Amino acid sequence: MYKSRKQRVPNKLNPRRIIIKMPKIKYKERILKAAREKQSITYKGTPIRLSANFSKETLQARKKWQEIFKVMKSNDLQPRLLYPAKLSFRIDGHIRSFPDQKKLKEFITTKPVFYKMLKGLLEGEEQEYEQ
Repeated sequence: MYKSRKQRVPNKLNPRRIIIKMPKIKYKERILKAAREKQSITYKGTPIRLSANFSKETLQARKKWQEIFKVMKSNDLQPRLLYPAKLSFRIDGHIRSFPDQKKLKEFITTKPVFYKMLKGLLEGEEQEYEQ
């Protein structure tokens, strides 16, 4: 466990920044889940905030989903990005998850509404990869 250094404002309660490296991912997931449920966490009487720290590869993979995520969110599809970079959304009462854009494209070809909504985004990205 490491405490990152940051200047503190003495009269204001700023959350401390603590970096924790977990040996197993399941511990990290449990702690982050508990932190989300509890909302307010303190360490030695001082409020702290917990958040996940992603690797560069994970951040790049998640970035590929951003445009599709924005379109889905604007159409009230309740999209989520699951770890590491998997798109999930609710449709017809079921939650569908897609590990990559190829699987999403296969799915939306069977759903005309989604095909119209996302057609340009998926084809545009494929052309970028081909070049």
